[in-house]
Amino acid sequence: MTLRPLAPIVPPVNVSGRALMVVIAIMSFLCAVTLGAVTMVQEKAEAWQGDVSREITIQVKPEEGLDMEAALAEVRTLVLAVPGTLSADIVDRASTARLLEPWLGEGFDMDELPVPRLVIVTIDETAPPDFTAIRQTLAEAVPAATLDDHRAWADRLISMARITVFIGVGILTLMLATTMLTVIFATRGAMAGNRHIVEVLHFVGAETSFIASQFQKRFLLIGLKGAAFGGGVAAVAFMLLGAWQSNTIATALNDQATALFGRFSLSGAGYFGIVGIVVLIAAMTALTTRLTVIRTIREIDRQRADPSLAEIG
Repeated sequence: MTLRPLAPIVPPVNVSGRALMVVIAIMSFLCAVTLGAVTMVQEKAEAWQGDVSREITIQVKPEEGLDMEAALAEVRTLVLAVPGTLSADIVDRASTARLLEPWLGEGFDMDELPVPRLVIVTIDETAPPDFTAIRQTLAEAVPAATLDDHRAWADRLISMARITVFIGVGILTLMLATTMLTVIFATRGAMAGNRHIVEVLHFVGAETSFIASQFQKRFLLIGLKGAAFGGGVAAVAFMLLGAWQSNTIATALNDQATALFGRFSLSGAGYFGIVGIVVLIAAMTALTTRLTVIRTIREIDRQRADPSLAEIG
């Protein structure tokens, strides 16, 4: 006598299961993109902050009768004499012209415009110089020179990064909550479609934990497939955007995209975060399903114990 294989309590993936998988894939994609964007902003802000904290800029404005090259050389000499400065580089005319090309175009004559010149000073982060003393020295020796230590820019940069991260975490939380509610509704729908089977099994002695584990395994597989697909698409999207930017350097479209959104290069921490999103959504799907099944079976037990509750339901 051959034994028939036992049919699973939860049927294989059907139309509703595929719909749930698609929803999880979409939410996973959006969560992964949000996490990747927040990671890039945070990393870029930290890099910019590090660059700002290591350098200060001295601007020499052109004035009538001022020998610009001599003034720049004097500023460089004065700054290097201050403790805490490591180096000072004069931005030459060609580099200054390249900085102004996006606004003034190519081939303009710098002598026809009152274009200031810059001296980039690298400072010792562990023992920075006295900026007040530098300003006073410059005011006495080269009145046309002004110092910018970028503190205001660094403060705004930190604030912007914090706000962006806060907004990103909020959006991520909302999407995870939406995914959880979707799984709850899907689990309740599966329970309703198999209610008679669940009631019979529970009546003949099947433990609540056993029934919950059957639903949990099925929904864990659905959640893992959907999350892996959505996270994988997000990771590939970041890779393709990074490759596109690398292969289209110095084009108008690339320059505009970089100016608006920065570089789309995602670090290893960002890709690791996407993997974490996939694992989190799959685990959250399984746990939510288990808790929903346990709660539903308890409701069934209360209805059996009090028939009036069943009539109300």
